[in-house]
Amino acid sequence: MLSNEVILRFNKVSFEYGRNVILSEVDFSVRQGSKVTLMGQNGAGKSTIFGLITGDLTPESGTLSVGNGLSIATARQVIPRDQMDMTVREFFESVFPKKIYDIEPRIDKILDVVHLSAPQDRELKTFSGGQQARLLLAQALIQNPDILLLDEPTNNLDKAGIAHLTQFLIDYQKTCIVISHDADFLNSFTHGVLYLDVFTHKVEQYTGDYFDVVKDIEARLERERMKNARLLKDIENRKNQANFFAQKGGHMRDVAKKMNEKIEELSEEIVELRQEDKTIRKFGIPCEPDLPTPILELKSVSVVKDHKAVAKKVHIILKKKERLLLAGPNGIGKTTLLNSLAAGHVKGEHIAPGVRVSYYRQDFSTLDFEKTVHQTLSDASRDKTEEEIRSRAAGFLLDSDIMKLKVGSLSEGQKGLVAFAKITLEEPGLLILDEPTNHINFRHIPVIAEALDRYEGAMILVSHVPDFVKQIRIDQTLDLAAL
Repeated sequence: MLSNEVILRFNKVSFEYGRNVILSEVDFSVRQGSKVTLMGQNGAGKSTIFGLITGDLTPESGTLSVGNGLSIATARQVIPRDQMDMTVREFFESVFPKKIYDIEPRIDKILDVVHLSAPQDRELKTFSGGQQARLLLAQALIQNPDILLLDEPTNNLDKAGIAHLTQFLIDYQKTCIVISHDADFLNSFTHGVLYLDVFTHKVEQYTGDYFDVVKDIEARLERERMKNARLLKDIENRKNQANFFAQKGGHMRDVAKKMNEKIEELSEEIVELRQEDKTIRKFGIPCEPDLPTPILELKSVSVVKDHKAVAKKVHIILKKKERLLLAGPNGIGKTTLLNSLAAGHVKGEHIAPGVRVSYYRQDFSTLDFEKTVHQTLSDASRDKTEEEIRSRAAGFLLDSDIMKLKVGSLSEGQKGLVAFAKITLEEPGLLILDEPTNHINFRHIPVIAEALDRYEGAMILVSHVPDFVKQIRIDQTLDLAAL
């Protein structure tokens, strides 16, 4: 139940990563039973705030207090790579400091809560992205925490999964803080918003539902813009008058001096406007020249039903400028098919020899996490100059500081931008995309959709975001659930 008791408080908390300021004297509080959205641009430091709440990170200065005896659990964005070989049982056991003797029935019960049926000896790496998202939520819920932290929980979930999660949060009686870019999802349960400004490194706290808060922010920005416009116009007029009087000499110079003093006063009244979240530049994905016909031929696929793979006959041919939408619920085999296509291991599948394939994987495993961003883009570059590589990176908001970082140290959203920058440098003939909007700032999505719509090679797309898919011309749809 929502109460007035504050159970989490940040008081002048500052945090740096290396030499980069992430948080600067941040203040906010969270009440018991509230459901709060944490917003901010990719890389602003939202996950850092979660790390500070859980105690995995320590503030440089300031204080952070959590109510006495309250437990905290985080449903992370992705399963760590070093846990992918775990079984379901081992994954749930790993969050408890001591052996839980009734762990198996507890796992079955919590999997039912997230609508997932799976043998407990099954390895995590065999699950689809959507199923892994459910496992991450279930791992947090099995701890029965007083404060639940959800980091992009709708990523990889299909429509049914999002609907189930939404209802769960509406009914949830404890405190929850959610990082998400899904406006409709957030608006269904949010009591307020914490907005982390990537430029000021401070958090602004708002009450109300998500859309009300966004309107409030936009109205405030407009008031500030209008005030500044009036001040700038007044200042410009006074400058012209002061220059005129200064040229007259004598007593007029004293008048000009007083006017310049007034100009300084007015200049101090100009509000420092919040810089809007930057949007990536419009971009194109160059296509490999002289592509053969067809580029891809698919005669059979493997569909997962009742945890068993069943071969199904299909007849799919993709030529240049043709796009295939691969549809179906979580766990039916979409990602498995894409992985096999990219590796060339599918029976009844043929990719024309020599065709370059670029694969945007939802877990970013096509990226080497130990390489820097600069090394990653340089390796993908096809005879591009250093200037061209850096210009391409800048278009994806990857500045000189980010270029020096290892890919593994980036936020999930920044990894996604690196993956897109890499694809533009690879110039593929066949583009395979598995949930390319996951982790991506909503401002970037229309730009990405436009680039994909203009791409002239063959494309296979998996996405559970209808508004995104509508922006891309689709020639064929293969629904695995209908086979």
